[in-house]
Amino acid sequence: MTTQERYRGRGVSSQKEEVHAAIGDSGPGLFPGAFCKIVPDDLTGEAGWCLAMHADGAGTKTVGAYLAYRETGDPSVFEGIAQDAVVMNVDDLLCVGALGPYVYSNTIGRHARRLPGEVLSALLRGFARQEARFADWGLPLLPTGGETADVGDVVATLLLDVTMVTRLKRNRVIANRDVRPGDVIIGLASDGQAAYESVPNSGIGSNGLTSARHDLLSSHYGETYPETFDPETPQDLRYSGPFRLDDPLEGTPLTIGQALLSPTRSHAPLIEALLAENREQLGALVHCTGGGQTKVLRAGRGIHYVKDSLFPPPPLFATLQRVSGTAWREMYQVFNMGHRMEVIGRPSLLPLLEDIGRRFGIAVRQVGHCEAGDAAPPDAPNGVGNRLSIHTPGGVEQYRL
Repeated sequence: MTTQERYRGRGVSSQKEEVHAAIGDSGPGLFPGAFCKIVPDDLTGEAGWCLAMHADGAGTKTVGAYLAYRETGDPSVFEGIAQDAVVMNVDDLLCVGALGPYVYSNTIGRHARRLPGEVLSALLRGFARQEARFADWGLPLLPTGGETADVGDVVATLLLDVTMVTRLKRNRVIANRDVRPGDVIIGLASDGQAAYESVPNSGIGSNGLTSARHDLLSSHYGETYPETFDPETPQDLRYSGPFRLDDPLEGTPLTIGQALLSPTRSHAPLIEALLAENREQLGALVHCTGGGQTKVLRAGRGIHYVKDSLFPPPPLFATLQRVSGTAWREMYQVFNMGHRMEVIGRPSLLPLLEDIGRRFGIAVRQVGHCEAGDAAPPDAPNGVGNRLSIHTPGGVEQYRL
């Protein structure tokens, strides 16, 4: 069975092909190809302004939190899940240059008999903690409430999503179009321990958790908690790994459970410091989420992206690849593999970002460069003529959209 067949067997897709096909006719917004859709600011009618809106959530990471909660009885694991849902929105909006304030609403769908009120309280504490943290960074998060629904007939455990909107001047938008041959690709590490984190981070973020959970965790969890997977999932794809949640993750001070639940790190303070004076040197900002290290293919046009000096795979990803046998090609399509935010632009950005990274305790390195790709007209949509070469531990892999 190929890796792609394993993904489909679990009901997930690394590239979300059907999603992209379904939304293809929804309109490109004011800046086609920008990382988030941007529309006119018709709420105020103020000339020269626009709105950027985004919706995302914690995905199936909520299932990992549910397992930890049922095993330990500690609801605090859900505070990190709130961080996941917030950061997955903010860091996408950063990629169009939006620095807030961010107005947001959350949607919580739960199976009330399995997740009582103490879980809701933990989620709300998690959101409040994020509001305080972003306020400290000068990036206000403004809550507008949300919807909490007991939908046990629909949701077996927990669904957590956030919708977020902000406004910015049109002339401040980063449209991810000004990528040039000779530009550098700079990665901001997703693992380690940032100055604003209290414990080390595995770097997992909020992508690929269905595969990570089933490939790492043992059959104990499927047998004990059958509500945590689709009953149509083939038997050999259900919790097929060797680990329990409290087993140590080799090479780290974390357990497997802690690593899988590491709250998604926001790179907001680094990007804010970068954008303060250096927008004109930027070609693109890319949040390496759905699509992993291939997400960059949607920025610019006629570019050959060469990633030949990536961070070594953090221990969680290396362990996952080893125990599952997943091909390196697919690992880099699904997971961030060591950096979840990348900056593409003029080489002068590298020392600036290295200095900013030292300030916040986050590793920064040049992970690649840009060459001329296939010819694309100047007015072509982002992605036309792009290709990508990734130097993986298993060899060089080539990708196109």
